[in-house]
Amino acid sequence: MPNNVIFWLALGLVLMAAETLVPGAFLIWFGVAALVMGAVVWLLPDLHGLGQALLFGGLALGAVQIYRAYFRQREPAGDQPLLNKRSEQYVGRVFVLDAPIENGFGRIKIGDSLWTVRGEPLPVGTRVEVVAVDGMDLRVRAAP
Repeated sequence: MPNNVIFWLALGLVLMAAETLVPGAFLIWFGVAALVMGAVVWLLPDLHGLGQALLFGGLALGAVQIYRAYFRQREPAGDQPLLNKRSEQYVGRVFVLDAPIENGFGRIKIGDSLWTVRGEPLPVGTRVEVVAVDGMDLRVRAAP
């Protein structure tokens, strides 16, 4: 068995084993690409080193795209889908304006943080409902 075949098969196995140590799900797909490269190099032993590297890069990108397109969609949603989306957790909640909304911008205090809000002009102390998130700003309207 040529040395290049052994290299690609070993690299594939090392990458797949490393998947257990690194969070996420991407090294396994690089490992799959390396194993496929082992088969390609076994079938085409005269493939030059640059060709091998370029083909491996293409296979790795393709494997990750297949994962993103087919497997990632099927992962079950967690029981807290907004866990790491702090600003989106505030949609539908009511707060009091700490700074008036003037020229489209104002401020509210949530916990120990100040948030920029966007909406129609309203005075300080008005109860506002968060209706959407726009980047780092919260879109608000006067609460009913």
